[in-house]
Amino acid sequence: MLDTLISSRTRLKLLLRLFLNPGSTAHLRGLAGEFEESSNAVRIELNRFTDAGMLVSESQGNKRIYKANIQHPFYKDIHRLLLKYVGIDHIIEEVIGRLGDVLRVYLTGDYAAGRDSGIIDLILVGRVDRHYLSSLVDKAEPLIQRKVRFLTYEEQEWSTKYPVNPGRDHFLLLWEKEE
Repeated sequence: MLDTLISSRTRLKLLLRLFLNPGSTAHLRGLAGEFEESSNAVRIELNRFTDAGMLVSESQGNKRIYKANIQHPFYKDIHRLLLKYVGIDHIIEEVIGRLGDVLRVYLTGDYAAGRDSGIIDLILVGRVDRHYLSSLVDKAEPLIQRKVRFLTYEEQEWSTKYPVNPGRDHFLLLWEKEE
């Protein structure tokens, strides 16, 4: 439905690429190549978002690097809208409460990088009922019209495998259990 409200494919791709994950950055030529769009089409959309204050940019050498302005008043709303568009909000709502002792859920892969590939990669940390998770994913996939892949880790295993803060582009924290 979002693609009917936002008629520019390039604009929608930019929103997904830069607003789904607040740590995501990109530059003009990289985006043009990634989107298989002309540099001019991407430049026009980048300028519109920048002029509206939705993107911030900085020079790094001969490149201008863009990222979402998380201080913008609409950032959180846009981010939530994109999560709904991708279908991640349904997955989390349907899955978390019934899976056992889930501590955290991370989005990884293409969607964490802001690319709409049709495959949602999730990592769940805690004691998770994998059989039940599989059955819920089977039900969720037709609803969101995307494939869902997941990995589960117990807290100790996760801490050993990823001892550094996973708040980089390839790990986007979606949900965390309240203490």
